[in-house]
Amino acid sequence: MSIVTIRNVEFLNNPAKFSDPYRFRVTFECIAPLKDDIEWKLIYVSSPGDEQLDQELDDCLVGPVPTGVNSFEFSGDAPDPSKIPAEDVLGVAALILTGSYREQEFVRVGYYQNTEYDNEEMKETPPKDIMWTRLVRDISAKPRVTRFQIKWDVTPPNAQNAIGSAASAAVPSADALDEGGDTNMEPVAGASS
Repeated sequence: MSIVTIRNVEFLNNPAKFSDPYRFRVTFECIAPLKDDIEWKLIYVSSPGDEQLDQELDDCLVGPVPTGVNSFEFSGDAPDPSKIPAEDVLGVAALILTGSYREQEFVRVGYYQNTEYDNEEMKETPPKDIMWTRLVRDISAKPRVTRFQIKWDVTPPNAQNAIGSAASAAVPSADALDEGGDTNMEPVAGASS
């Protein structure tokens, strides 16, 4: 059972120019408080056959994470054009958001991104040299979500009673989580926390 479940990823600037940063809001639910931060990464995949061309656009740490529905905004730089093969610029690429806890990836949310020129004439007859300032991107609304089982440091509140009180002692108190650093996460209005 996963402690953290993504509820929604909303792109705040879609469609956009290819060179614009990605801006989006992630809403997720946590069913037990976590001791450590969740690491989120945004990755651009221009060539599925060559993982060395993947670009990590940005990453952020979110925490401490309280129980309930939480939300945060994330910005990531546009891909570096010099790292994209010319034949892979136009058309479909992938944009992947990953969530990891203690260096264990627990979720991967993949989107298709279509890159094309901003006018019909250039779409039909692309220029020989890429005109980066004329490219626009559009991210699909339907993601592909892959979940991975990981070892969490807490026991979900609805876990089997057979685990007993020893397991509940491993769940940190809210006071223990307050000792950490800053957070860029906020509870969602109207949600339980």
